[in-house]
Order: sequence, then C-alpha cells, then structure tokens
Amino acid sequence: MIKKRSRRSAAMWTLLAAVLAVLTAAATALAAPPREVSQPTLEGGPFRQGSTVTAGNGVWSNNPTSFTYQWLRCDGNGAACGNIAGATNQRYRLVQGDVGRTVLVRVTARNADGARTANSKPSPVIGDNKAPQAVVEPSVSGTAAVGQELTANPGTWSNIPDRYAYQWQQCDSAGAACTAIAGATGTVFGVRSADLGKTLRVEVTAINPFGRTPKTSNATGIVRASGGGGGGGGTAVSITNVSLPDRLVISAVSFSPSAIRNRSDLVTMRVRVSDTRNRLVQGALVLAEAIPFGRVNTSAETATNSNGIATITFRPTLRLPIVGNTAVQFFLRARKSGENVLAGVSTRRLVQVRVIPG
Repeated sequence: MIKKRSRRSAAMWTLLAAVLAVLTAAATALAAPPREVSQPTLEGGPFRQGSTVTAGNGVWSNNPTSFTYQWLRCDGNGAACGNIAGATNQRYRLVQGDVGRTVLVRVTARNADGARTANSKPSPVIGDNKAPQAVVEPSVSGTAAVGQELTANPGTWSNIPDRYAYQWQQCDSAGAACTAIAGATGTVFGVRSADLGKTLRVEVTAINPFGRTPKTSNATGIVRASGGGGGGGGTAVSITNVSLPDRLVISAVSFSPSAIRNRSDLVTMRVRVSDTRNRLVQGALVLAEAIPFGRVNTSAETATNSNGIATITFRPTLRLPIVGNTAVQFFLRARKSGENVLAGVSTRRLVQVRVIPG
C-alpha cells in the first residue's frame, strides 16, 4: 500500500512539474517587447524656423506602456543625422540651426518586457523666417500657338512658400517690353490671336508670412498661328450637347511639376476631357481623389474650360511618404451635372504621378 501511494505521489509530482514547465514556456513565449507596426510620423508644421512639430508614435504591437523621444538633425537629404541636445519631448520647436537641414524623431516604445526604437522619415528641408527666394526659376510648358494652352511651373523656392500668385505677360518678339495681361492670373493661359508674333512670360510671386518675392520665367518662342490641337481641335462643345450613346473620355492628363518632390510645393494636374466623337468638352465636372484617401489635399469637382481642360492643384499631406521609386495614384471621374455619378455619360480613369524626393 505504501509503495502504491509512493508511486502515485511520484507520478503527481512528475505531472505537476510538466504542467509548470508548460506554463513557464507559455509565459516566456508571451513575454515580448513592443514591435513597430507602422512607422512614427512628423505632424504639424509648416517646417520653418519657429514652428513646432510633434512626434506621432506610430502603431506598435505588444501593448507599449510608455514612449520616449529623441529628435535628430540631418543634412538636406535626410542623412548624416545626429542627436539634438535636450530635444527629448514629444514636441520640438524648430530653431535657426535647423534651417537648410531636415529633422526626424526617434521613438522608443516600452513595456514590462523591454523596449524597441523606430525612426520617422525626415522632414522637408527647414525654411528660414524670411521671404521666399527662388532656387530654380519658374518655367512655362506647352505650345506657343494661338488656341493652345501654356502652363506655369512655379519653380523651386526656399523658405517654404505658402502659396503662389501668377501674372502672365505679353512681350515683344525678343522677349522684352513686357506688359501684364489683364485677368491672366491662373496657372494656365490660353494663347490668343492678340499674342500672334509676340512672346509670353509668367511672373510667379511666392508668398509666405514673411514676405512676397516675384520671379519671371524665360520667354516662350514667338507665338505662331494655330496648328490645330488634340481632342478634335477648335472650341469645345458644351457638356449639354453630350448625351448617350456618346460618352465622356478622359483623353489626357499631365502634372506640373512632373513629379512630387516634397510636401511644400503645389502640384498642378491638367485633365483634358473629350467625348467619344473626339470633341473637346466644356463644363464636364472632374473629380480627382488620391488612393489611398488622404495622401494629398485636392479641390472639389472642377469644371472643364473652353479648351476641355480642368485644372486641379494639390499639395501632399503628412500621410504621404516622400520616398523614391513610389507613386501616388489618382481616381479620376468626369461627369455631366445632374446625372448619376456612375451612369449617364460619365467616365472614370486611374492615373499616377511619381514621387521623386528633391
């Protein structure tokens, strides 16, 4: 009897030891420090001296219980980074030493099992508390011919312009003796018969809270007579003249500049709308939405003009990573007012613009 009890007791202790081993292994397996799921972010701005930016923690698994921060100053390309002494709060106020450089934040997440660290992407180049200064002068793209359209590229500016103003000018055949064209203050200019034999320029004024700085583009070539245009040429027909079985067609899309280089510069998208009879269409409502939503700020629906062009400007948000070899996709829709957005003569198209940090 005693031997049976002894064997039973030994078996119970063996079973208890096995259970304890399993529980210990499970507890060890469950013990894990935080792990980065989504990269920390920089929020706030604009990125100029005196502004305050905030570290977004990102997303972490394994239930972090606290976060700590270290801000770093890098060169203008986001490399060669070093700690900023004393900059260990979640918020950081940009100083003169940051001007012309970039900053990023290193976030450390902790729980009872340990700590892990992850960096945000670098900021745009930090601007000074001065009026904008042209780095690359404005330019004009398009064909200098009567009936065609020219598009202003604002160029590249230091000190983070908040916005740009445009004034088109008519000049003599040598690009001199320029005068402002009344009412021509948009990014797109339709070349008129009055411009025949002349040249054209655009004056771009970059504006921030510290001042306004104008800079004029080079002159176009001498404006020639109309050589015809795509999408049927001639004056666009009204959207009211487009009905089934004809449909709208998004026949051309262009971006100026041709790539997204930072989060500061506005990008202009020009969308040309024709119909299935190859006629340019005026008054079609064009919508542009970035995919995924929220990567850029765009305007509401924009109507096409007398050349069948809808001009849409946008600026990247902090949710868009400025990383090379990537692109932003846009869902485009053109429709007729009063019709179902997915029916009638409406059309849809996906396009993209590259991201090239610079």
